[in-house]
Amino acid sequence: MRRGRRPSQQTIDVLQALAEEPTAWRHGYELCTELGLHAGTVYPILLRLAERGQIESTWEAQGAPGRPPRHLYRLSTAGAELVAELRRAVEETDTRPAPRTWGAASPGAVG
Repeated sequence: MRRGRRPSQQTIDVLQALAEEPTAWRHGYELCTELGLHAGTVYPILLRLAERGQIESTWEAQGAPGRPPRHLYRLSTAGAELVAELRRAVEETDTRPAPRTWGAASPGAVG
């Protein structure tokens, strides 16, 4: 699934967190805590990703007594494809030089 522009870093962070265990259902609050992001950042991202079919959402089957049910989120197949696409894009654009090996003379070094 190709998009016109790259997702924000916060969106990428949410997708990567969900991709760590793609079949596990996660609470939004848990993602906020794990990523160090505010709810006002994470929940709009989750809503957009759900609207685009990149994550699945459902209501918690049984919440804690006295607490209203909460939404749960997990990566969809389309979301997993997006994560793989983003990872490939990072690998293709990673132009850092290869690490130097010990003992190799650098070009132009005087011996």
